[in-house]
Amino acid sequence: MALFNATRPASFLLTGIPGLESLHPWLAGPLCVMYAVALGANTVILQAVRVDPSLHSPMYYFLSMLSFSDVAMSMATLPTVLRTFCFDARSIAFDACLVQMFLVHSFSMMESGILLAMSFDRYVAICDPLHYATVLTNEFIAGMGVAVTARSFITLFPLPFLIKRLPICRSNVLSHSYCLHPDMMKLACADITINSIYGLFVLVSTFGVDLLFIFLSYVLILRSVIAIASHEERLKALNTCVSHILAVLAFYVPMIGVSTVHRFGKHAPRYIHVLMSNIYLFVPPVLNPLIYSAKTKEIRRAIFRMFRRTKL
Repeated sequence: MALFNATRPASFLLTGIPGLESLHPWLAGPLCVMYAVALGANTVILQAVRVDPSLHSPMYYFLSMLSFSDVAMSMATLPTVLRTFCFDARSIAFDACLVQMFLVHSFSMMESGILLAMSFDRYVAICDPLHYATVLTNEFIAGMGVAVTARSFITLFPLPFLIKRLPICRSNVLSHSYCLHPDMMKLACADITINSIYGLFVLVSTFGVDLLFIFLSYVLILRSVIAIASHEERLKALNTCVSHILAVLAFYVPMIGVSTVHRFGKHAPRYIHVLMSNIYLFVPPVLNPLIYSAKTKEIRRAIFRMFRRTKL
């Protein structure tokens, strides 16, 4: 038990955007709109997939998992972000910060795993369409969902304990309006090598591996598409992947940007670091439902039918 009796503050102080504190009340409005879009649009997609039989297929089951992870991510950050920007209420209890850190990292990893599962869905649909129904059964999809969730929670379970063992005595001011592992461990006045190594291991073995396999799946998809004789059929096959490709870019481009800024932008203004982190967490939940609603006519039709039935 002594391992977890390190000196620590009773609470942390969250930070909005350093240097732009006077603009926080003005930024609260756009943030509320983003949260409303993320929660509302993703909930609509979840409900459409649930009630519309035409969407009871593997592609849309995976989309509903993606929407669920986006809703969960938004709910994990919403309380502290809105308190910080709207009411300048910056304090968060130490244990509450650990819980939020765990949830934010878990749902982010879950989204990465779901994007990998969706790329597998596109690979089977295009490269092996005759076996699509036999490979992607309801049981198989449910198993993939459980595996993605279990991987996230099991892999990240040590993080709160790795933070708890550290004495926090430099400061209690965090750099964001939510709690993250790299941000918390930098406040420690002890050796953080174990935290850094484990964080890098998690990043490479999950997000890195997911991105690699997504890339490889599209290499195989492109090879299969090029082999299709008809130009029209090639375009049709590629068009089914556009939404997923845009979702992958919306998730991984900000992540790579955040990693690049943190590692090589040490002399960049602090607000650049914070803005990049906010883009990484806030943009995918907003963009994903808009991308799939705009690019997938089946989703648009199902949503239209759902609202028409509601009016009746």
